[in-house]
Amino acid sequence: MTNPTATLLISCPDQRGLVAKFANFIYSNGGNIIHADQHTDFAAGLFLTRIEWQLDGFNLPREFIAPAFNAIAQPLGAKWEIRFSDTVPRIAIWVSRQDHCLFDLIWRQRAKEFIAEIPLIISNHSNLKVVAEQFNIDFQHIAINKDNKSEQETQQLELLRQYKIDLVVLAKYMQIVSADFISQFPQIINIHHSFLPAFIGANPYHRAFERGVKIIGATAHYATADLDAGPIIEQDVVRVSHRDEVDDLVRKGKDLERIVLARAVRSHLQNRVLVYGNRTVVFE
Repeated sequence: MTNPTATLLISCPDQRGLVAKFANFIYSNGGNIIHADQHTDFAAGLFLTRIEWQLDGFNLPREFIAPAFNAIAQPLGAKWEIRFSDTVPRIAIWVSRQDHCLFDLIWRQRAKEFIAEIPLIISNHSNLKVVAEQFNIDFQHIAINKDNKSEQETQQLELLRQYKIDLVVLAKYMQIVSADFISQFPQIINIHHSFLPAFIGANPYHRAFERGVKIIGATAHYATADLDAGPIIEQDVVRVSHRDEVDDLVRKGKDLERIVLARAVRSHLQNRVLVYGNRTVVFE
């Protein structure tokens, strides 16, 4: 799409006339809606919607859209955010030693499967510095242990500010991000296998093989203070055969992690994910 668009993600207490009010805001200002989707969570009493419209011909300058819409949203008790399609997000990818998700994200970004910049890779190991150099991405090695975690997270936050990062992707970053860090920078997507919580810790694939598991799954979610328990963006599974060895489980698991993480990152970058409570609506 060459013409820039604006997207509103809105959640508010369910009540009559919401679709008409939101659509009329766009219509009355000369906008043309090109995508609209909605969902009502009756248990939570919430109406959730994503509305995207073309900015070409829209009467309000960008800087006036938010305050104008807030005058409508505030009396409705709505929570909302607005994003523009031609604003290119900046991603920092965090890794440890495994490279499969890192390579996949870089390849998809270079192939323009999603629109973003990747100016920074942060790792608690130096192993993948060669990958960053290969793709001309800045690499920062920040070793973390229980004694220096607070100090090192301060350095990480400073790097995110310095590089003007909008989203952190934990691409098999084998460290726990503290609650204090997340409170200061909440836009973090994590990926993990579905053996949690049954097979936590070291060698989960070996332990799963010993139990004869029949499926492997992967989950991508927003990071929260509760480890691996944040709002889920994307999940998938793959079958495991009795003929599969541990290496086959690892290969299938890595393939799935690549795909699930890429889907989650793409949905986030396309402004299709609306978080409410510890849940998400992912609009198609």
